[in-house]
Amino acid sequence: MGRGVVTYWEALILSAILGWVMASSLFDLTRRVRAVTQPWVTRRVLADTPSILRLQRLHHWSLDNMFSVLSCVVSVPFYTGFLPILFWSGHSKLARQMTLLMAFCDYVGNSIKDMVSAPRPSSPPVRRVTATKDEKENAMEYGLPSSHCLNTVCLSGYLLHYVLIYYPQRDGIAVATMLGLVFLLVMLIGVGRVYLGMHSLIDVMAGVGFGLVILSFWLTVHGYVDEFIISGQNVTSFWASMSFLLFFAYPNPEFPTPSFDYHTAFNGVAFGIVSGIQQTYNLFHHDSVPRVFSHQLPLAVFLGRILIGIPTILIVKFCSKAIAKWLLHILCNTLGIPIVSSCYAPTTPKGSDTEHKQSVYLQKLVAIFPQKAYDVDTGIRFLQYASLAWSVVDLVPSLFSYLDL
Repeated sequence: MGRGVVTYWEALILSAILGWVMASSLFDLTRRVRAVTQPWVTRRVLADTPSILRLQRLHHWSLDNMFSVLSCVVSVPFYTGFLPILFWSGHSKLARQMTLLMAFCDYVGNSIKDMVSAPRPSSPPVRRVTATKDEKENAMEYGLPSSHCLNTVCLSGYLLHYVLIYYPQRDGIAVATMLGLVFLLVMLIGVGRVYLGMHSLIDVMAGVGFGLVILSFWLTVHGYVDEFIISGQNVTSFWASMSFLLFFAYPNPEFPTPSFDYHTAFNGVAFGIVSGIQQTYNLFHHDSVPRVFSHQLPLAVFLGRILIGIPTILIVKFCSKAIAKWLLHILCNTLGIPIVSSCYAPTTPKGSDTEHKQSVYLQKLVAIFPQKAYDVDTGIRFLQYASLAWSVVDLVPSLFSYLDL
């Protein structure tokens, strides 16, 4: 079968997403689901308020700090910094699986949040602790499920699975200890989200429940996903098509929240990782690459990688944002596509008469599409984070090779 041929399961996945988009639009499925779930969840959140207030009677600055730090350790910004370092440490398979799992968790969790549109505990009377900018943004999202609990269950569970499968030389006590640590972490995160006033008990239970379902599903399919990324057909084009459709499959919340922006960023990260790995697997990401603390990759060299890699991906993030702002704005103006933007898009200067004629011609070509204003910020954010992720697995490893790191 040729490289350009779409396989049966690729067509099935894309058709299923497209079918959901059409059915959701025709039958207003998001509103119907919300009408059933939102009142019940809201009642549960209100009923949990006395329990939250009882827990918060334990208020102490040390507990505030402990639970705030734990929330940061399992937050999206932490994984954003941790996963690139994991790639450069030689554990590429673990890093790419955890990145894709994180993107999957983010999409499912935030989709449920915005579909149900259930409130967080009311503050006041609940005392809400938002010690960081990230926590303040999280507080602007809807409540159910708790993303912190969902992500902790999935990522710590997958990490435990990876260790047990690829490093099996452990006795029963060691395995029980690791299981106990994962359980303790999940419990502390759940209690902490309630103590900090960010979630009610129903949010935490939903986060753990959905996390277990997603983890079970991922452990079933992760091997097939990895094989497809490494050696599949038309990987980049399929993932680009899926990423595009997922923007339209995302449910509209009752009121705007930052959740869609998070999904856009991780959608871009997943695409950048997949396209980069697919191109450079045999060079930088195969199973025989040196791993940190080995003779081929001592700690000093690994630290050198971090000192080179982190500034490089930050430069790529900045430059890709500027380039995406310029390209997308020019493209939309050329095609006559009306756009809106909160802060990204600059004003495009008028061009020559020839450019104007080309613009009018191209506008006729896109006249069949609905004439609405499109949020150009979404495309800019997607390209920005896709470029950042690509640099993690392609550009930066190329620098390491050139510098003999």
